[in-house]
Amino acid sequence: MKKIKVLIVDDHTLVRDGIRSLLELVSDIEVIGEATNGKEALEKVQLLAPDVVLMDLAMPIMGGLEATRRIRKQHPETKVLALTQYDDTDYVVPVIEAGACGFVTKMAAFSELASAIQAVYKGDSYLSPSAATALVQEYQQKTSAEGDKDSYQQLTDREREVLKLVVEGYTAREIADILVISPKTVEWYKTSLMSKINIHNKTDLIKFAIRKGIITA
Repeated sequence: MKKIKVLIVDDHTLVRDGIRSLLELVSDIEVIGEATNGKEALEKVQLLAPDVVLMDLAMPIMGGLEATRRIRKQHPETKVLALTQYDDTDYVVPVIEAGACGFVTKMAAFSELASAIQAVYKGDSYLSPSAATALVQEYQQKTSAEGDKDSYQQLTDREREVLKLVVEGYTAREIADILVISPKTVEWYKTSLMSKINIHNKTDLIKFAIRKGIITA
């Protein structure tokens, strides 16, 4: 049976030793080397040609993110699986964009790590549940922001003026006096702009205005 050749990259000796000991229990995985930083990882990949690199992110000399980019560019046949203690979007998104095929946190169970190695070796992607959640949240926030931008562009200059004054707390009568129009016209603009941005209450309107930078929290 062909074994999956794995290179462990982490600047902590205890972490590398622990991972190696656990992976030695898996029949189809073989640890063929270790590296203490990204620069050393590049050298070991060139020398040992591993199938999968377990890549820590925060390391001296060269971090895992830059090492992942270079490995994927110079050795596209080698899969990189990020293994780190961080699981928020500040780490998950950049490392996936850099070319990693998967992301597992160090808090994961050993069985999950073994499954992740086997998955990326086969050409699949693998995300730990917490990393997957972070990516979904990032996508939803991005989609929401883009939706806000598109809908805001639909508003006329007058509707934007009314929106700003409404979320700043002015009444229809006060807005009418400021813009020199009737309160009835103010209400018409308010109804029109809320329909365009698909918002129908004052609270959500204020949140929208904060996201757009119309007002500050």
